[in-house]
Amino acid sequence: MKKLLFILSIISLISCSDSDPKEQLQHLNGYWQIEKVEVEKDSVIEYGISPYIDYIEVSDSAGFRRKLKPKIDGGFIKAPNEPERISAKIEDNRLMLYYSTPFDQWKEEVLEANEEELVILNRDDKKYYYQRYEPLLSQDDEETQE
Repeated sequence: MKKLLFILSIISLISCSDSDPKEQLQHLNGYWQIEKVEVEKDSVIEYGISPYIDYIEVSDSAGFRRKLKPKIDGGFIKAPNEPERISAKIEDNRLMLYYSTPFDQWKEEVLEANEEELVILNRDDKKYYYQRYEPLLSQDDEETQE
């Protein structure tokens, strides 16, 4: 049953892509785990379980992105680096994210953003594919262990 729901959700995600930048902006907030990076058309780097996830929070077109390290109990440890400031702007019907740190400034384009998936094109023309982060130990698992 879970496999069927998973397959149906993938089909619906593929057929109902959010190309509207305003809709994409609504889906940015939350915890994202890197899945893969498309370096070139035929070159993809697949990621297993990464020790860090990205937390993105944007409100009124401004916010931040921060690296977090998930803990087994469901909490997080902040990475030692400072959060990156984000300014979100819709330009030419595309959602652009402008980042700044004390050391650099750059922009990225959101190609896809929905409930489960985030795809970002960076300044080096690499596509970053993220999936919504799900804790290794869910609330249901905790209840069954007690």
